[in-house]
Amino acid sequence: MNLSLPPGGVLLGLGCDLIEVARIRQVLERHGDRFLDRVFTEEERAYCFSLAQPHKHLAARWAAKEAVSKTFTTGIGAELGWKSVSIYHGERSEPLVRLDEKGQLLLHKVGASHVLVSLSHTETSAMAVAALVRA
Repeated sequence: MNLSLPPGGVLLGLGCDLIEVARIRQVLERHGDRFLDRVFTEEERAYCFSLAQPHKHLAARWAAKEAVSKTFTTGIGAELGWKSVSIYHGERSEPLVRLDEKGQLLLHKVGASHVLVSLSHTETSAMAVAALVRA
């Protein structure tokens, strides 16, 4: 995914995160649905579990949620929850961000119009970069 700004766009925040895939796999094996219910939306779970190695894709989404929280400088907590950020796919399979009401309030508060995100993973690591943009 190209994280280039739209014409006239302004970059308001940038965040990135990197996580070991094995860490997510271990938490998933240890806590199962409790972990999944707390962190991932139904849409994210359905997508990840439709693939051969869901833990890699869950790890990339974990990293994306962390990266987005860093763009807002809030981290995950009272102002922005785990499920406040949901990663889904656009027409060309590009990752896109959907924010819940808390996320939309923060977006408005910082004067941004949308969030851009890019994901990547290998066998061992997953990463994400996110940007807050005002178009």
